[in-house]
Amino acid sequence: MSARYQLDDSLGYVYKKMAEHLELRIDSGELQPQSPLPAERRLALEYGVSLGTARRATELLRERKLVVTLRSKGTFIVDRRKTTAQPVKANADNRGVTAESLDHRDVSDNS
Repeated sequence: MSARYQLDDSLGYVYKKMAEHLELRIDSGELQPQSPLPAERRLALEYGVSLGTARRATELLRERKLVVTLRSKGTFIVDRRKTTAQPVKANADNRGVTAESLDHRDVSDNS
């Protein structure tokens, strides 16, 4: 499978370019608020980068508070358009977890 998205060849870190492109996709509405971000392995395939690069790009998005990661659930797009806390669907019974209630740290790598 060839990369779906091509990042420019200018100088700079690939993970930063990838995070910036993902931010553009979020801002454009292609990646909807409260929806899951594609898995890191899928992002790596879509961008033609290593898994480590995709992980670092996702980490940068968390640092920028664009996404929130819920252990065993996935990474979700934060709704930045609203000023009130919006629930992120966390499980099958539709109980929500607000992005503001989480401390936005990387919980996916802590076991």
